[in-house]
Amino acid sequence: QVRLVESGGGLVEAGGSLRLSCAASGSFISINAMGWYRQAPGKQRELVALFSHSGSTNYADSVTGRFTISRDNRKRTVYLQMNSLKPEDTAVYYCNADLTESSTYSRRGYWGQGTQVTVSS
Repeated sequence: QVRLVESGGGLVEAGGSLRLSCAASGSFISINAMGWYRQAPGKQRELVALFSHSGSTNYADSVTGRFTISRDNRKRTVYLQMNSLKPEDTAVYYCNADLTESSTYSRRGYWGQGTQVTVSS
């Protein structure tokens, strides 16, 4: 059974930093894409940062220059380093992965349980 387990959220003052981690476990052939989304109260879930299948990265305009996504393929883990945090970054951050399942050889999307990030002003 595939699982995405996130960690690293918390409460931080504006201007501070946090590092999120997301580890994929279970049986799958490949990670096609993996990254982070967030959802603030009353708003739609939005892309924050993503590794595509080619290894290229995509960032939301609002976090470019402040957030950095990285990965450790051996550990099947993706990280999100968040610097210069702002109150508007407050949201639940969700890990997302597009995986090729070993049982069906089909691609399927998975979500983590979410981790709360709160930035105080």
